[in-house]
Amino acid sequence: MAGTRPPFARELKGELKQELEAQQPGQPTPAIEWWFQDEARIGQQGTLTSVWAERGSRPEVVKQTEYQWVYLYAAVNPATGASSAMLAPTVNTAYMNQHLRFISRQVAPGSHAILVLDRAGWHVAKDLQVPDNITLLHLPPYSPKLNPVERVWGYMRSHYLGNRVFTDYDELFAVARDAWNKLDEARLKSICHTAWTERAI
Repeated sequence: MAGTRPPFARELKGELKQELEAQQPGQPTPAIEWWFQDEARIGQQGTLTSVWAERGSRPEVVKQTEYQWVYLYAAVNPATGASSAMLAPTVNTAYMNQHLRFISRQVAPGSHAILVLDRAGWHVAKDLQVPDNITLLHLPPYSPKLNPVERVWGYMRSHYLGNRVFTDYDELFAVARDAWNKLDEARLKSICHTAWTERAI
């Protein structure tokens, strides 16, 4: 897959351009932005990560085994680093609808976003309300590596969330919020950069 644009992305982009031109004949075709979306569960069971330590020592960390968590919904435009994120206590269609509204507001005025995401139940639900300036592009089954937002979760866990104990939901919410807010546009562009998205753009 490296170095080529996946056929499903190439075909949708061409079809979408034709559809947008037909909707507004004689008008400039809206620019197309590529966005990627995913959710991460951040919970009290946490993540153990590597740490720096004195040679010969054996650092110890606590492995929490409680069962509260928060869900981080996020979408990123790898070309610009623009993003939209929200925290919620669970994943469902209602929260996804709100997330889509937030993403819609971050799309550049006059542009249309192709939002790439997996086939989770709340991503394909009949009650999903997709804004007019967004078109969904569902990934093929079992292909998380095609979604660069997956890398954002790994970065957050290794840099901000690992080797920690969380008291309750409120602390999880605050820590997840602060971790996300540390990711600026330049960092998100770096984490989410992929060869095939460049060719798709």
